[in-house]
Amino acid sequence: MSANSLRVLVAEDEPFNRRRLTRLLREAGCEVVAELEDGPSVLEWLSRGEDVDALFLDIQMPGLTGLDVAAELPQPIPVVFVTAYAEHAVRAFEHAATDYLLKPVTADRLAATLQRLRTQSGREWGARPIGPTRIPVKAGEGLVLVNLNRVTHFVFEEGSVWAFAGERLRTTWKTLAEAESVLGDCVVRGHRHLLIRPEAIVGVRAGDSGRLHVRLAGGVELEVSRGAAPGIKERLRLT
Repeated sequence: MSANSLRVLVAEDEPFNRRRLTRLLREAGCEVVAELEDGPSVLEWLSRGEDVDALFLDIQMPGLTGLDVAAELPQPIPVVFVTAYAEHAVRAFEHAATDYLLKPVTADRLAATLQRLRTQSGREWGARPIGPTRIPVKAGEGLVLVNLNRVTHFVFEEGSVWAFAGERLRTTWKTLAEAESVLGDCVVRGHRHLLIRPEAIVGVRAGDSGRLHVRLAGGVELEVSRGAAPGIKERLRLT
């Protein structure tokens, strides 16, 4: 991928919306390598081994939804979901989407998405997802999206995963493994019931028997297990 150009695929079953998004992408300097109408066509196109930097997928498509396609990708590819319904954003981020766009897509909002894609292009896309920028948490009978950069750590308690962002928030995840699979490199293990966002660590001191004590933004101090300590040190470049 060059610094200024992205090779992207667009999948949208409504011709007007497909043409509009394609035009906006090209005007923004992207190379649109395919314009498809349904989910199965996306998977068939990708099966040929074609090179693409990002997928722009409508969530509601015939055959397979955009979410279905994301779950069946043959290799990790950044995904931007496009939808007319804001409530679909929660499911989009649960699928580790790079971003989502609400219809009608605007040039300014698309520019922000493309900048995010270009920023992430410098990172290695391995087997684990890069991770979302926001996470869904429960609020009354519904859900709200919380910026991940507000969260310091995640703890498994009472059968659920809780996010700590100045307050204790109940996420939609039932296990830390589930949370870790979505958050990818945005978090690192602290122990079997703890995930920490490395950027939230502001201090470190040695503990007993190879353990580690980490101080997080906001003043919380947590103990990291002996087994997890090397991973924390590596992420913080302390080794």
